Amino acid sequence: MGGRPGGGPPGMRHGGMDLTSGPIFTTLLMFSLPMLGSNFLQSLNAAVNQFWVAHILGVGALAALGNANLIMMLMLGAIFGVSMSANILVAQAVGSGNLAIVKRVMGTSMTFFFALSSLLAAAGLWLTPHILAAIGTPVAARGDAIIYLRIIFLSMPFQYFFAFLQMAQRGAGDSRTPLYFQILAVAISVVFNPLMIAGWGPIPAMGIGGSAASNLLGQGIALAALFVHLYRSHSILLLRPTEFRLLRPDWEILKSLLTRGIPMGLQMFIMSGTAMVMVYFVNQQDELAAAGGMVTAAYFGASQIWTYLQMPTMAIGGSISSMAGQNIGAGRWDRVERIALTGMALGFGVTASLAAVIYLFNSLILHIFLPAGSPSIAIAAHINQVVLWGFVFFSITFALSGVVRATGAVWVPLLILTFSMVLIRIPFAMFLQPYMGAEAVWWSFPLGTISSALLSLAYYRWGPWRQMTMLGHLMPGGSTPDAGQGTPTMDIPEEDEEVEELVEAGIVSNTEPATARG
Repeated sequence: MGGRPGGGPPGMRHGGMDLTSGPIFTTLLMFSLPMLGSNFLQSLNAAVNQFWVAHILGVGALAALGNANLIMMLMLGAIFGVSMSANILVAQAVGSGNLAIVKRVMGTSMTFFFALSSLLAAAGLWLTPHILAAIGTPVAARGDAIIYLRIIFLSMPFQYFFAFLQMAQRGAGDSRTPLYFQILAVAISVVFNPLMIAGWGPIPAMGIGGSAASNLLGQGIALAALFVHLYRSHSILLLRPTEFRLLRPDWEILKSLLTRGIPMGLQMFIMSGTAMVMVYFVNQQDELAAAGGMVTAAYFGASQIWTYLQMPTMAIGGSISSMAGQNIGAGRWDRVERIALTGMALGFGVTASLAAVIYLFNSLILHIFLPAGSPSIAIAAHINQVVLWGFVFFSITFALSGVVRATGAVWVPLLILTFSMVLIRIPFAMFLQPYMGAEAVWWSFPLGTISSALLSLAYYRWGPWRQMTMLGHLMPGGSTPDAGQGTPTMDIPEEDEEVEELVEAGIVSNTEPATARG
């Protein structure tokens, strides 16, 4: 029996794509595009937010915004790993055709994210002044930053749940629905941002608090709308009233979420920490050259371009994890190998093409981020000439890490990142600055990315990651998905109302092979 017309494994009513069959290149590309759109929308929302704060409240308010956003990004980074872990568990369960595990994963994950977000929101409201003082927020900006950050903490449950559901949908093979509701959230935020900052009609002027409140409004409405959509579409990702018993945490699933999620979350902290150290080195070069902030401005202008250059790579890497996860769950290891090669080639080609365009129009593009006629443009252009090509090789790391972590092998990718960033990039920049000046800082970037790519290739080729799985003992009989050509079967509990409906409709049977996809 083949996959149903709407996409997805047989009997899976999640409206997603069946990532275990069909042409790999086309499937991967079409699955990645909505994720790229979501990444772009998040950056756009942040840019619009910054624009209105600067133009309505003045440049001084940007200091408060920047300090508060630093804390917010750290909080979101803390849940990235567990969200990604849930994504992989859902993908493997969907690939294996095991509806029961999908439900159990969602029940435990919902309870975990609700408890974690509520705890962080309560603690954040209380500790906000102390947190801002600890990171050295200027006293002049601290009042506004406290207001902004406290509203951000209030929105944390909405943001966490929204991010979690988006990751779960992608694991189930649906990357389009998260994009649609991300558009809704960003549209509401963009429209209400200036209205809530300056006040309009019945909407009171809230100052910088209005900027945070508009994000809270957008996230809250989009999350509620997403819940309604998932229930009305009979998604396998949400629990029906008869399944609320699954909200009681399953400790085996919770253990899998945390033991795999924490290392992936640590990767975000290492990247953020390394970025802060590199900014410190750049500031030092600015002082040594007595450049009056021009080197720092050039660095931030160039780094804005790097963000957009890496977006396709990040989208492809996330898509590879979902796609590989489903195929691992289905025992389709032949496709896993091809997904790795195809994803690596696609990421390399797209990133190389974008880098070539940036090289051709380097100074012109930099005018978007830096003032016209500023000496910082020439400095930023030189930084890009040294740094940009290295991100092409970083696409290899993202692609191979996406495949490896889809099995639950997350510690070695963390060690690779730590080695390339903390033991290669930072020491190179630190110890060679006396001899190379600022060039040591700029060349440390491609050196770090190349070392990361080489180590990722080595681990993919010779590492034991193929013997790992996140489902393992959760599968019927405690078996693991076959690393060869085995065919897992569906485990359908009689009490599951939704599955009973599928059986009665003749869409699935209680023992139907989940990987019989034509």
